[in-house]
Amino acid sequence: MYDAQGHIITNNHVIDQAAQIHVTFYNGQVARAELVGSDTYSDIAVIRVDMPAEALFPVTLGVSRELRVGQHVVAIGNPFGLAGTMTSGIISALGRTLPSATLVTGAPSGYSNPNIIQTDAEVNPGNSGGPLLNSRGEVIGVNTAIRTESGVFQGIAFAVPVDTVRRIVPQLIAQGFADYSWLGVETETGGPGSGGTGFTVAQLREPLGLPVDYGVMISRVVPGGPAAAAGIQGGNRDEFVRGVRVTAGGDIIIAINGETIRDWEDLVGYLVSQTSPGDIAILTVIRDDKTFEIAVTLGTRPQGN
Repeated sequence: MYDAQGHIITNNHVIDQAAQIHVTFYNGQVARAELVGSDTYSDIAVIRVDMPAEALFPVTLGVSRELRVGQHVVAIGNPFGLAGTMTSGIISALGRTLPSATLVTGAPSGYSNPNIIQTDAEVNPGNSGGPLLNSRGEVIGVNTAIRTESGVFQGIAFAVPVDTVRRIVPQLIAQGFADYSWLGVETETGGPGSGGTGFTVAQLREPLGLPVDYGVMISRVVPGGPAAAAGIQGGNRDEFVRGVRVTAGGDIIIAINGETIRDWEDLVGYLVSQTSPGDIAILTVIRDDKTFEIAVTLGTRPQGN
């Protein structure tokens, strides 16, 4: 329960293509809900029930940027239809990236869902859309997926961080969909959605003679995009590293708004959780062994990619 107006957070894949949505409360009361908005990229949806405010008990949202590996967490949900089940564990990793998908077809969207929380708290079918809480009872994530070869929990589960929820949910309530900040670059040093080979800057430092072992090396700047307008430069030559063609010579982004960027996941994660379209982002860039700052007015991520 997100607020006293009856808005409830769940996963997009929970309500996708639903003809009707019903919510069962802790006291057994059942209420019909309407879909307010959904977002396939973050796998977050908002539904709403029409009930008096005194019957609703909104959760308290925490801050996922303050989380640490090893921290105790609790997952609550309805695994296998067993209502009100609580499991516990620890945060086993932070900063994971899951590929976003068009959930009807399962096709990759071309973008990634960043800053994902990994936990060993048991999550099974029926936990989706439920809260992941810290030891103070604050919601720090929305349980969304498991890593499994059998269809049931095998030690690894994932949750969308609450900092992403804070950015996405107000947009879903206001307009039914979410807009994301867009920089308009591609990189050789990134995972899904980056257009890259998967190499890290650290792996490319020696073969390409790079001045740093972290950051995001730009291979291509989208014509007409925010980065192009700001003067960010892509690669200008092809090199081969371990038999793989790499576009080299582009700018290396090492920080955004003063926060160090270690890799593509850091950059995307910051854009998703800390910025909005129209914001001015200050990029710290290395070009030809020179370090300087470039101001970029962030655009809106193209829809449907």
